[in-house]
Amino acid sequence: MIGGFVLKYLICGVSLAALAVPAAAQDEEPSIILTDVRTGEEFITVTATGTRTEVEDTGQAVTVITENEILDVQGSDLTRVLQRVPGLSLSRNGGLGAFTGVRVRGAEAEQLLVIVDGVRVADPASPSGGFDFGNLLSANLGKLDILRGSNSTIWGSDAIGGVLVASTRAESGLLASAEYGANDSVLATASGGLSDPDTGFLGLSGSFANTDGFSAAETGTEADGFEQWALDGHARYYFSDRLEVFARLRQAEGELEFDGFPAPDFSLADTDEVQDTSQTFGSAGMVYDSGPLFVQGSYSFADTSRDNFNRDFGDDPTFTSDGRSGRIAVNGEWRPIGPLLLNFGAENEWTAYETLFAERASTRIFGTYAQAGVEWRGISGHLGARFTDHDDFGSEVSFGADASYAIASNWRVRASIGEGFKAPSLFQLLSDFGNAALEPEESTSLDLGIAYGDRAQAVYGGVTLFHRETDDQIAFVGCFGVEDTICEDRPFGTYDNIARTRALGVEVEAGVFTLDSLRLGAVYAFTEAEDRDSGNRLPRRPRHAATLTADWQAIGALTLGADLRLVSNSFDNAANTVRLDGYELLTLRAAYELNNMVELYGRVENVWDEDYQTAAGYATRGRAAFVGARLRL
Repeated sequence: MIGGFVLKYLICGVSLAALAVPAAAQDEEPSIILTDVRTGEEFITVTATGTRTEVEDTGQAVTVITENEILDVQGSDLTRVLQRVPGLSLSRNGGLGAFTGVRVRGAEAEQLLVIVDGVRVADPASPSGGFDFGNLLSANLGKLDILRGSNSTIWGSDAIGGVLVASTRAESGLLASAEYGANDSVLATASGGLSDPDTGFLGLSGSFANTDGFSAAETGTEADGFEQWALDGHARYYFSDRLEVFARLRQAEGELEFDGFPAPDFSLADTDEVQDTSQTFGSAGMVYDSGPLFVQGSYSFADTSRDNFNRDFGDDPTFTSDGRSGRIAVNGEWRPIGPLLLNFGAENEWTAYETLFAERASTRIFGTYAQAGVEWRGISGHLGARFTDHDDFGSEVSFGADASYAIASNWRVRASIGEGFKAPSLFQLLSDFGNAALEPEESTSLDLGIAYGDRAQAVYGGVTLFHRETDDQIAFVGCFGVEDTICEDRPFGTYDNIARTRALGVEVEAGVFTLDSLRLGAVYAFTEAEDRDSGNRLPRRPRHAATLTADWQAIGALTLGADLRLVSNSFDNAANTVRLDGYELLTLRAAYELNNMVELYGRVENVWDEDYQTAAGYATRGRAAFVGARLRL
């Protein structure tokens, strides 16, 4: 099977390479050190190997978005930043704070591994064990690394669609902002820190967001608001130039008003329901770095608790859940001689959950991996394997490989193949809807690309072809009126391994920074994602999605910007009977530097007041304006 993939992609790659101009691949790759052409700032990514690697030394597809670009986008809505990543599709059940799913290259939202400040933040108590991006705002993020493609070799379970690593701000000095806009929306952020090159770093960042919102239900009239505050702390102490200890802690508290399905129609409509979410993430560990040898050991934990209330029926919660995880891990990189290197790691993770209707349950997963590589002149290659042992599903071995070759100055061809797996969530196994006979989901992905430069340079571009096959995909099965064995004692439905899925397509990206005043960028993805058994398109996966961006330093301190998001139609359900129309969203931005410390900014989102949906029945915001100010000391 893999050989057929490779042949098909080589043929397509030759054809597309002829069309690839210094345009296209923002996707650059793994653990890398780049320099942002706009600021001269160096940054490091770690998504390809779990440690550091320069961009030209990997064949995997990775996008890096730095703090300056996040600030340019403005606001707290992370989806507006993620739209700049090729191959990502987004859906949301209402306004800011509502459940938000991110799908990479046609994968399920829960098949994206999400890491915040080194902590795996998936919620074991959520139905699919995934992460709700409605609870992560961009207001205080310093960097985003997004790897597209299966990579369980390095990252273990959940990395079927890819890996997203988010880092909150941890820098010296002070950065603060305040913003006001549509729906009485207020956003305030502040971050700062003290650092000494011989001693260490101590930093703190916080954000507060509040909006009256709008009705989550398309047919509703009552506004559904959202409020969240988040606090992040970072500390590092240097024992020497080789040894340091670190600690990180994040606390976020949110309250979301949402709509439900009241009797007697049981259709989405206004209800007086609210969800309180509390998240605590933390990690602590030690790093040894001698140059040839880099080793990091750490302990991390995540706790997400939710309490749902329906004010129409009193003060008692209608549902509660608590998902927890703890993880001990060691990983590193060894460069014994010349071009040879070895990435390695091992971890033991415990997860547990409980809900209002289910007693506490837990499981454990252990994994260890090794990846050997060679990086010599213009040739780089890596080959690795992971052994995983799960308390409930036994042992699993995953493989991965990638290669990169410089065919000319600033030009590279890249290729990677990776396997992924995802164990069923505790909710899918043990809840009232659970099925103890579930098997893990497994995938094989392949991509092949050609790139000119990297996303941090003045001119970059690339084309990437991708293909992923997933077996034993888990989905919810309705049981109303069904007498099948799987529905026994599950009258409201259950979970089953019902699908074999395929996703294939092409990603194109390009950027140019000209005349020191104008920066243009574009990303586009064609994604064909289907259920191989039924032949239906997978829901909420548009075939075409593109984002065009422009930033122009018009006069002196004034910068004007625009973002155009273009999305084709899709289906909302697996049966392909509910259609979601395509849409075009235009955002106009402006920023004016009063001096080197104070900046005023503003934007108008959805300039054309487009009426659209990313999830059937759920409303989206129309035209909206925002203004703000930013202080940097």
